[in-house]
Amino acid sequence: MNKFKYYFIVLVTTLSLFSCSKNNTATVEPLRDFSVQYTADNSMIEEYLKTYYFTVTNHPGFSDDQDIVFTPIPSGGTQASVWSYLNRSSFPKLLSRDVNLHGITYKMYYLVLREGTGEKPTNVDGVLASYRGDYLTEVAATTTAAAYLAVTKFEESKYPQSFFNLNSTIVGWSEIFPQFRKGTYTGNADGTVSYSDFGAGVMFIPSGLAYYASGSASIPAYSPLVFSFKLYEIQRLDHDADGIPSYLEDINRDGYVYDFRNTTSYPVTPTTNADDTDADGIPDYLDVDDDGDNYTTKLEIKDANGVMIPFATIPDCSGNTTNTTRVKKYLDKNCH
Repeated sequence: MNKFKYYFIVLVTTLSLFSCSKNNTATVEPLRDFSVQYTADNSMIEEYLKTYYFTVTNHPGFSDDQDIVFTPIPSGGTQASVWSYLNRSSFPKLLSRDVNLHGITYKMYYLVLREGTGEKPTNVDGVLASYRGDYLTEVAATTTAAAYLAVTKFEESKYPQSFFNLNSTIVGWSEIFPQFRKGTYTGNADGTVSYSDFGAGVMFIPSGLAYYASGSASIPAYSPLVFSFKLYEIQRLDHDADGIPSYLEDINRDGYVYDFRNTTSYPVTPTTNADDTDADGIPDYLDVDDDGDNYTTKLEIKDANGVMIPFATIPDCSGNTTNTTRVKKYLDKNCH
């Protein structure tokens, strides 16, 4: 009997809770306007740039080379702010890049500590990079304290073991890494690797070019991010597996290729895309038939025995074997 009474009480309690949960639905915040949020993010980023200074460790060949530390300028302090490095002619220098996304133009700031000495990645290559990430939060004033800008560390990777595909990272990464160059490296007797002359910098990312409303793990929604990084190595990828690395399908050689089919990212589709040879709306790096002749590019660069011909050895119409021309020129009837 007691057991029956116990289960009856549990049942009634469960039904009551279920009834309450139905009547108290959670409030979902509407997605914020990209333009309005960018204005707020940019204000926080510029406040950070104007109220913090930095120190850099120059220690070539060691893991702490180009480590950077940001510190608030104390009241009455004379330290040079990050902002004071804007558009300098020598390193370090603070630069900006315009990024067109969501129907607005984002101005994204980045600090160049060292450009690097090797090749640059495109925005669809892989990068091996160490990094530290912080997010910014504007803390409102209270009756006992003034408003202030809070900086919170959320992640750090000092010894990277794998490459990041820039085509799959947040937009801010894919927009800034192509402005830097990889360095050199040597293997040590203990199995470790020493990197030198790598590109090093810091990117300041509005939330619209990061995680925006979704946030990520410990990163709150609508958070501007600060990433310091070192670019050690790059990896050339072939996204459409057509035998031509994606960086060679950057026709105008500006370091960037874009897929404009996402209407949220690009509500207004450009009338022309320099990196879309057949103008079918699919950029060449994702198009298995980028010249629109109904033959896949991968088949077009095989010899009579079905063996893939290295792209670097394919001549253009003039017989040159440089990578500055498209493979379609080699097969175009006008070349014969």
